[in-house]
Amino acid sequence: MKPSVSLARRPDLPARVPGSRLGRRKLWADHALAYCFLLPTLLVLGTFTLYPVGRAFVLSLYDWDMISPDRQFILFDNYRELFADPLFWKSVRNTVMYVLGTVPLEIGIALGVALLLNRSLSFRAFYRLAFFIPYITTVVAIAMVWAWIYHDQWGLLNYILSWFHLPPQKWLLDPKWTLFTIIVMSIWKTVGYNTVIFLAGLQNMDKELYEAARVDGANSRQVFWHITWPLLTPTTFFVSITAMIGAFKVFTEIYVLYGGKPGPLRVATTIVFYIYEKAWTEYRMGYASASAYILFFMVLAVTMVQFWYARRRVHYS
Repeated sequence: MKPSVSLARRPDLPARVPGSRLGRRKLWADHALAYCFLLPTLLVLGTFTLYPVGRAFVLSLYDWDMISPDRQFILFDNYRELFADPLFWKSVRNTVMYVLGTVPLEIGIALGVALLLNRSLSFRAFYRLAFFIPYITTVVAIAMVWAWIYHDQWGLLNYILSWFHLPPQKWLLDPKWTLFTIIVMSIWKTVGYNTVIFLAGLQNMDKELYEAARVDGANSRQVFWHITWPLLTPTTFFVSITAMIGAFKVFTEIYVLYGGKPGPLRVATTIVFYIYEKAWTEYRMGYASASAYILFFMVLAVTMVQFWYARRRVHYS
């Protein structure tokens, strides 16, 4: 019978037991070092993000015109007035219509372009750059160019309509075309970024899966629905989140395209434009802060729904 060997004397065990006092000290030292590396980022995040967010909520409980040093504490009166304002609900409806008209088209067009650019094409690098350039161009410059395209007298879009003997349209003056003009311009600007994201997801796929599908006799449609699309669900989930958040924050396109106005019959009054008017036209900073918090909770609710849906539909492996 072999003599028992003490655990402390076994050479194959580590010299430091994780549950010992020395192990706990080492663990605390590692955590402290990690937080030291994170401290600069936490300071910037707290100073320029967390503190303004908390300060905006406090400000939403006051009635303040940003000029007078006196602030009147009114608790939740700003929120009650906000929910009773028909213009606010109109801005919510316009924003939701813009989001529904922009995000699905952005994702669909970007995915289609990415599938085309993922093939062996001549001048493929040029096409990728051409699609991405609008995204890195400033929104002001893009809106000014599209304002000329939408011009009712000498705009490019009406000139194209004349080729087909169609009557010219007042794109920027007719309320029925207001959201259409903003949606088309926004898609044209952001589709390049989403295309690059989808293209990165396509290029990271395992090529052996496609080779096995071809050996089994699968056609292009079957390969897309059973291999490409399931493997692209994480990328699609990321694109949908970022596109949705960006669509809820639309403002600059409307401001430049319509010269600081919310469009004819206020059809282009989105939530952010509504906040801008209350803050910098009527100087009601508390009311504008309350509106901003309602927008925050709307985006948070939609994002949580997307995460809940992603649990069943997104495949990470």
